[in-house]
Amino acid sequence: MKKLVFGMLVILFSLHSQAQNKNVKSEVLTTTTTVHNADGEKKTVETQEIQEVQNIELKDADTNVLNKETTATPVQVTKTTKITENGITKVVDIKRSAYYNLNGQKYQIKADKAGYSMYFPQGTKAAILRKTSNNNYIYKSKNNTSYGYFDVDGNLILETYDDKTDKVTVTKYDVLQK
Repeated sequence: MKKLVFGMLVILFSLHSQAQNKNVKSEVLTTTTTVHNADGEKKTVETQEIQEVQNIELKDADTNVLNKETTATPVQVTKTTKITENGITKVVDIKRSAYYNLNGQKYQIKADKAGYSMYFPQGTKAAILRKTSNNNYIYKSKNNTSYGYFDVDGNLILETYDDKTDKVTVTKYDVLQK
């Protein structure tokens, strides 16, 4: 009876010791700001969690070789920012309000109520960015609707489908560092 119970325990524990198929890197940055003014002390705690997940894939998965090489797969980065102010915590998107450059033209992206708005240097609205359920954006300008996302470096990448050529064009707005 002891052998049976011990054997079942070994089987149960061995089921949970399967190989890992993802590389996961997590980083948490916490910034505390205290402001003293006439109204008193105001303390703000900003916590930013950055998680990078990369799937592990084998080059020759079907071969009988023991030591197999892995192939490079894209890294998916998820950033979450939590701001605690006066005891109230709220989760916000990464602040993408900045200046961007495309072909020598400088654009500004500002946060608005529903997402982001893009402005020409003269201050007129060029387009809007609205967040989708999978952390990407729908880019809508006067003549164009595209799929957009921010890469790891903060650049805005737009992918636009052209039905005349049946191709997807990729446009990269480079973020201008302060």
